[in-house]
Amino acid sequence: GSLLLAVHFYSSPRAAPLIPSTALGALLLILSALLAYAGIRRSLRNGSLLVSLCLTLSAFWSGYGVILILAGQGVLPDLGDARDALVPGLAAFTLALLLVAVVGFLCREPILALVAAALSLASAHEVALHYSSSLGPSAVACSHLVVCLVGGYFALGRILYFLTKGKVALPGTDLAEKKAQEQGQGSAGSPNPFVTPGLLLNMLSASVFGCRLLGVTHKLFLGHVPWLWAAGTYQIGICVLSYRAMDVLMATAFGFTSILKFAGGYSLLYPTWQPEEPFFPTPFLVVFSILFAVLALFLSLQSPVDGLYLLVFVSYCIALACSPQGFFAGGPQGVAVAIFVASALVALIHLYVRARAKIPPGKGAVKALLARSSLLKLREGPDLHAPYLGYSKYADAEVLAYACSVLASFALTATGDPQAPLATVVIPWVVVAGGILKLLAGSVAFARGKTLESSAFILYSVMWIIWGLTRYSGLYGPARSFHAAVGIVAFMLFNSFIVFCSLFLNMAWFFYSLTFMLIAISFLLDAIHALPTGYDIAATLIFGLVSFYCFLAALSSSTFEGCCFPMGRPMVQLSGVGAGATKCLHLPARKASSVKRIADILRNGGTCGIPTDTVYVLVAACSRPDAVEKAHRSKRQAQDRPMSLWISSLKQLEPAKHLFSPLLWDFMEAAWPSPISLVIPRGEWVDFLGMKDSAKYVGTPQSVAIRIPDCSVTTHLIDLVGPIVVTSANPTGEADTTHHNQVYAKLRDKVDAVLCGGPSPENIASTVVDCTKIDSGNIGFFRVGIIPKSQV
Repeated sequence: GSLLLAVHFYSSPRAAPLIPSTALGALLLILSALLAYAGIRRSLRNGSLLVSLCLTLSAFWSGYGVILILAGQGVLPDLGDARDALVPGLAAFTLALLLVAVVGFLCREPILALVAAALSLASAHEVALHYSSSLGPSAVACSHLVVCLVGGYFALGRILYFLTKGKVALPGTDLAEKKAQEQGQGSAGSPNPFVTPGLLLNMLSASVFGCRLLGVTHKLFLGHVPWLWAAGTYQIGICVLSYRAMDVLMATAFGFTSILKFAGGYSLLYPTWQPEEPFFPTPFLVVFSILFAVLALFLSLQSPVDGLYLLVFVSYCIALACSPQGFFAGGPQGVAVAIFVASALVALIHLYVRARAKIPPGKGAVKALLARSSLLKLREGPDLHAPYLGYSKYADAEVLAYACSVLASFALTATGDPQAPLATVVIPWVVVAGGILKLLAGSVAFARGKTLESSAFILYSVMWIIWGLTRYSGLYGPARSFHAAVGIVAFMLFNSFIVFCSLFLNMAWFFYSLTFMLIAISFLLDAIHALPTGYDIAATLIFGLVSFYCFLAALSSSTFEGCCFPMGRPMVQLSGVGAGATKCLHLPARKASSVKRIADILRNGGTCGIPTDTVYVLVAACSRPDAVEKAHRSKRQAQDRPMSLWISSLKQLEPAKHLFSPLLWDFMEAAWPSPISLVIPRGEWVDFLGMKDSAKYVGTPQSVAIRIPDCSVTTHLIDLVGPIVVTSANPTGEADTTHHNQVYAKLRDKVDAVLCGGPSPENIASTVVDCTKIDSGNIGFFRVGIIPKSQV
């Protein structure tokens, strides 16, 4: 990327640059996507300054690239337009990259610091170039060449490292030493490496409006939209990544700030086809400030610095509410300058805390304060974000979903001018908040196994997007259509099913889905010209208040132990299978007493779900033929997936060793313990296990699969019980079971007890090797699982 920019600036004094602006912009967009991918992949291993550098530079190049494309296509015709469009972003990224460079030097990462410093210097030179003709573009090109030289040095160091197998490593290019340092510092600071890029993106949007207030730019116009929308798009991505980092509150905060950026871009885009400036609905912005304030209060319990920082956005929303001109007024622009300064300071704290943890963010003081309180206790520990069923890589996003419902519903209270619907800024609130962000929250809920909640969030998001674009973008117009009414009726039928299902969930969800039906009814009445005066306002207010309560309940339950704002019990209790308390024991695998109780149940003829070195399985003791038959019946075992045998050591087969060939015995000794199942010829050795007539349910008439699992809990259990019969802990044809809660959910009363070991270490089953012809020198593979063929 720097090489392209260096060539561009070296050739810019010529009449025809070597790389046209449109081509350069398109190339920078491609490179920004690659940089974002590099930053995300890096963060999944370990958080570092590289994550902040990659994501920040990616956002910069994406906005910069779009402006170059606009300039190349003649959308910015005036001489000063390109300058006014580029300078706010260049100024913001000059400071942002300088912060990364300073912390890089302090943390002894010279290569990263040099790259960030050179890019910051290039941006500063480009700002000076736009305001002074005495400074030539060669200075900008030289700074980009420094980046190229540093990158070339690093690439040379890595090539030498690989060619010499680690014997030659240029200074600063030994990643093994760097990885060891990062692991030593891994516990320092915030667990979310994406907070800093999100804060730096807040600087970008604030710079656009701050530069106008300070007179650096002459106007707010179309050329600033790429910066705002690039920042908003990247912040939605950072919102998702923050959920991946199990940081609910900062993810919600970045979701909120992304809405403001899209609204700002919409406001700047509107004057391109209408001469006047758009109008801002006051009630919505007041509600938005309340949501920001509540989130700031809860966030201050996690990090007082971040909580105080969000208060700046509370004042921003209030300033917007007090100014009919919105983003074009001086008041909000003044608060934008404060956001710029606050974002820079908090980003510097997060950068340095992440690297060295020498600046106290105040979390310890809050913990000490709450420790004295008997009423409030913060939720902590590894099970904080654990879903009920299965394992999820994302934290719960219901807080954001309920907040978006509040925002979208109160935005609908602004009726606007039917002749000029776009003049009222409603589309960003309804489409981005009620649609896109709620769709995101529904997807996260689906990933966490919340089928009903995800279905409702996705359905409502689609409704907000369609209705928002139809009513507030001029597509609807003064005319009404029978087709719109039919579509709304279809949505109401879907929502009726959700209302019915929510009866079995909890009271809050029942009222949440029921009050959305009032919103849909108002849409229907509007479509058929039968809307009573004030009904739509009343419906949106009722839905907004119910959504606000759900927002508070979800926020408090994710922060404190116990229910500060209860969601209520199910309005209809199911009777029969699955209702109330289950008779199935759920025992923690970390306790030796639990393993002993499971062993007693197996010896008494029970079937149990247990964790292994791969996925969860259903087991029965070979010494209890009735239990083996019960396990077979509970699964309705398919003929092509017979049950297998597990042992804890080859000593359990020692009495029948003479029945195995020496080569097969040696191969079993070499292969186990491991997630490798060996399919061996069936013989008289099976009778030594005591299964009697139930042996017909294990394996096939010709062969039996057997293995020793590489799991200490499982082998200890087999030591207590003896050899066991094993089958997967799920109905035949369904996906493997990867969490102890899924065992009972899938098998119900067919399992007597579950040994709870949390999420499975692997989501891939064992490798199954055909050893029936091993004596002739041949082995085959029925299934290649976690162990590859080459290792076998």
